[in-house]
Amino acid sequence: MNKITKFICAALTAAFTLLPLSSCKDDDGIKTVKVNEVTHSVFYAPMYLADALGYFTEENIEIELTNGGGADNVMAAVLSGDSDIGFCGPEAALYVLVGGSTDVPTVIGQLTKRDGSFLVSRTPEPNFKWENLKGKEILAGRKGGVPAMTFEYVLNNNGLKDGTDLTLNYDVAFNLMVSAFEAGTADYCTMFDPTAYEYEAAGKGYVVASVGEASGEVPYTCFIAKNSWLKKNDDTAEGFLRAVTKAVKYINETPSQTVAPYLTAYFEGVSVDSLAASVERYRAIDAWRTELSMTEDSFNRLQDIIENAGELSRRAELNELVDNSYAKKVYTEVYKK
Repeated sequence: MNKITKFICAALTAAFTLLPLSSCKDDDGIKTVKVNEVTHSVFYAPMYLADALGYFTEENIEIELTNGGGADNVMAAVLSGDSDIGFCGPEAALYVLVGGSTDVPTVIGQLTKRDGSFLVSRTPEPNFKWENLKGKEILAGRKGGVPAMTFEYVLNNNGLKDGTDLTLNYDVAFNLMVSAFEAGTADYCTMFDPTAYEYEAAGKGYVVASVGEASGEVPYTCFIAKNSWLKKNDDTAEGFLRAVTKAVKYINETPSQTVAPYLTAYFEGVSVDSLAASVERYRAIDAWRTELSMTEDSFNRLQDIIENAGELSRRAELNELVDNSYAKKVYTEVYKK
């Protein structure tokens, strides 16, 4: 059974075990939109800021945010109707498409345009080079997931191969990688901020590289919805992306120390200084799309990455999976002011 078949089976199995909920419920004109995110990170700060700054409220939207803990779980929630919008790597929808499904969710917006993980070493390596990984074991994510595949793509571009030059450990669930690393598994681990920043600040490890800087632009995390939901909630989908687009504009134009206090409610126990440093680090690698559309070049690079990992049975055209009309419309409205 190939990766795509396994993915669809897992997603559909999970979908049928979930009780479908209504797509949106009206409450005094407010639409509740159930959003399932792949993980929780400052990498996704614009979405949280859209909530904190009242941009969703301006669109008569209230978000109900849950953490899927992996793209397969996010896709299961979308397919079942348990979530209205999935927020994960577009590979989740791509696997459903190339697997032959007749109910393929649509990518309506792209928030992040590169990998948001940082490579953490157990020892300081101020002059880190990718060749330092020879003979080492790395926790890089779930096999078939964009984080793991992007990391492998970077390794291959630097002349390193899994199983020959080093070992990529795919056995640890994405949300358990940090605890496994702290317990002694592997020599390196990829982490998102603020986890990576706080791990380093606590003296437990050392950030030695940005995977996103090394990989180049790729449609990393996107907003995905079923066509049946979009047909009934077209204005809500547009309003949702308009709010996030405003938040991207805000985070790109506002000092990190000013941004950080708005994020504290979404990261319990994380200091304002840590949040500010994480925002600054993601801004430094140009993490977010200003227009939440997906380019054909980046979509093709994503397919290159998946093919490189041996996980794609056929390539797809951008318009088979992506509807950029929402993102382009709201971008024009937000940036004309």
